[in-house]
Amino acid sequence: MPVALSPQISSEPPSDCHSVWRGATLVTMRDGHYNLIEDGAIAVTGSKIVWTGSAADCPDFPGAAVHEFEGGIITPGFVDCHTHLVFGGDRSEEFEQRLNGVSYADIAAAGGGILSTVNATREATEDELLAQALFRLQPLLAEGVTCVEIKSGYGLSIESELKMLRVIRRLGVMLQVEVKSTCLAAHALPPEFKGRTDEYIAMVCDTLLPVVASENLADAVDAFCEHLAFSPEQVERVFIAAQALGLPVKLHAEQLSSLHGSALAARYHALSADHLEYATAEDAQAMAASGTVAVLLPGAYYLLRETQCPPVDEFRKYNVPMALASDANPGTSPALSLRLMLNMGCTLFRLTPEEALAGITCHGARALGLQETHGTLEPGKVADFIHWPLSRPAELVYWLGGQLPCTVVFRGEVRGEFRL
Repeated sequence: MPVALSPQISSEPPSDCHSVWRGATLVTMRDGHYNLIEDGAIAVTGSKIVWTGSAADCPDFPGAAVHEFEGGIITPGFVDCHTHLVFGGDRSEEFEQRLNGVSYADIAAAGGGILSTVNATREATEDELLAQALFRLQPLLAEGVTCVEIKSGYGLSIESELKMLRVIRRLGVMLQVEVKSTCLAAHALPPEFKGRTDEYIAMVCDTLLPVVASENLADAVDAFCEHLAFSPEQVERVFIAAQALGLPVKLHAEQLSSLHGSALAARYHALSADHLEYATAEDAQAMAASGTVAVLLPGAYYLLRETQCPPVDEFRKYNVPMALASDANPGTSPALSLRLMLNMGCTLFRLTPEEALAGITCHGARALGLQETHGTLEPGKVADFIHWPLSRPAELVYWLGGQLPCTVVFRGEVRGEFRL
């Protein structure tokens, strides 16, 4: 068990503070470790943490509201750094068909698979997509998610991709959660471009991305580098176009085969490379050198009954930060619990509970480029944190199913229960 740290106090304690939160063990996650402060305190001014340390050493803040907890732990707010929460319809019927022995090829031939989601997304209005996304986001918020990334990628046309991105931006305005938007137009080839993959990539690069950038609809650009999607050369064209517009990049890579997309992502200093079941030691070295985060997605691994695990030992060897995310999507990971991903990350990928918790706090924040503002309990960070009536951090990983009681603080204020 890590020992408690000495208080993290600046040379001059802050002169003002509007709230103090005390009476629980702080799980600071500084440097990716628990770094516990027993009987800790957090001082908040506005939406920022201004002091953390032992409650016994907390400066006197006249007029500050004091919130006392009766034990338990306080963690940073959870970061779900890879989701596809905005889409039309669902694919539960296909899920049942697969379990009854129908092949994916037969399902796709009948109009199913990703193209069924594309059709449903294209047909849905912006308000309909918003309502469906709110339904899916509610369970994530209820268990402590304070920052979530949401991708487009089921529109696959200029009009529908922009529609999805507008919905994502609306979610960030409506709800008490930090929402980061990612343009994933290079997710799959739309049917109208069959046999013309390069033309579709040209449309994404030359027409769509400039509009996305000019309207500030995305914080990053993603692509799917795989035999059934886009080649490394096509992905590189997307990266070049995105970076010319000032947009950082990330990549779905090495999920089903080894194309060294993660090494390509590293060459472009991508925020993250995600999935990574077939990543190699060379990929891990390249990611380490560029600071690219490895985002592990056990939900898709589980649902697809995969057997090839990401090379976690290589990521450890080369000190590649490992994030975890829900990958909430209609086809391969209809997962609405980030805490369940903690357990899956440990049981399926052999992460330690400490590594798993780092994956949805400090490393999840790094995968979104938010490491300076989110993911740890430290002065200067945004005051997003969660109180849990639990004895130790490992309990967050240990309990299966259900929602553990918690108090979520978002930007320094208790977040109310979200209801549709």
